[in-house]
Amino acid sequence: MADDGLTDVKALISGTFYRASSPDVPPFVEVGTAVRKGQTLGLLESMKLFSKIKAPHDGVVRAIDTQNTEQVNVGQRLFRLSR
Repeated sequence: MADDGLTDVKALISGTFYRASSPDVPPFVEVGTAVRKGQTLGLLESMKLFSKIKAPHDGVVRAIDTQNTEQVNVGQRLFRLSR
C-alpha cells in the first residue's frame, strides 16, 4: 500500500498488458470504476498464455498506469485502487 492510502496493483509476471479481452470490446475498467475483490482489471500475456489481473480488495480504480499493449515487467505498477 502506498503512503497516500492507495493500493498499487503490480504485474506478477512480465508480458504484454491488455485493458480488454479483445480489441472490439470495452476495457475491463476505467478510472472511477468501482470494483469488487477478485474482479478482473486487465490481462497479461506471456508466452501465449493469458493471466488475469484481479482486484485485491473492493475499491475504486484511481489510476491506470499502463497503456494497452504495453510491455511490462514484474513489479511494475499497473493500477492504483482506493478502498
